[in-house]
Amino acid sequence: MVWNILNDWLNNAPLLILGCGVLILMLIALWGGIALRKRHESHAPSTEPDKEGGLEGYVVSAVLGLLALLMGFTFSLAVDRFEARRVLVLEEANAIGTTYLRAQLLQEPHRQRISQLLVNYTDNRIALASAPRAQVPPLLAENDRMLTDLWAATASAFVTIKGLDFSSTFLDSVNNVIDLDASRKMARMARVPTEVFVVLFVYLIVTAGVLGYVFVGNRGRGAAGFMLLLLTLSLLLILDIDRPTKGGVREAQTAMEQLRASFNRQPPQVFDRYLAGDAKALAGPAPH
Repeated sequence: MVWNILNDWLNNAPLLILGCGVLILMLIALWGGIALRKRHESHAPSTEPDKEGGLEGYVVSAVLGLLALLMGFTFSLAVDRFEARRVLVLEEANAIGTTYLRAQLLQEPHRQRISQLLVNYTDNRIALASAPRAQVPPLLAENDRMLTDLWAATASAFVTIKGLDFSSTFLDSVNNVIDLDASRKMARMARVPTEVFVVLFVYLIVTAGVLGYVFVGNRGRGAAGFMLLLLTLSLLLILDIDRPTKGGVREAQTAMEQLRASFNRQPPQVFDRYLAGDAKALAGPAPH
């Protein structure tokens, strides 16, 4: 239950609020480290400052090194998921384009029907990729309806081609379009585990406390505050990449947009340019 609440919070809370909240917690931890350092110095003045300073340096290096490792690991998880979504866009565009071209080998009315379904489906996919959250459910419903219509149209066309070797190839291309729809949906649901972010948040706060304890003087504490700000920006970047439907960093739809433009340049009638001439050639010269 707690993890579900945290997961919803990470997915839906505005990034600015998340960043401010984490930064405030780190600043509180920084102030706590400073207070603990002052209390320690007032009750037990150090008799070996050089030795203690060297030990503190090792501690800071270890803490920051481990934090960098954890943030790098989290960043890598988010980028891997982003890259998977980006690759799927290209694969889906290729699958739709291949099906569109193979549909031109069908007889009418199947050719025109399936071609138009693929064009409308592509339009819906492009709109779905950048739609606001409120518009996603109706677009998803339309997406699923189009896939049903596409398979129904394919079943109708199959009757006319089931005796041809081409039939299995065409069915495979349509199946690939449907499979990639499921793959893209699952890829958008794949997120960095909430447990990883919770550990990262805890470690950021602990690191802030360590910096407050070790860094002394106004310059040291100013440097610590600046470091915390940079860490917060890095965290926000990771969270943004990990939000496929709400973040600012989204996979480009260039492949799908170029495919849609090619549909405008290549309507089904374009592929009929040689049919009339070939029919005449096969018929032979007109009788006198």
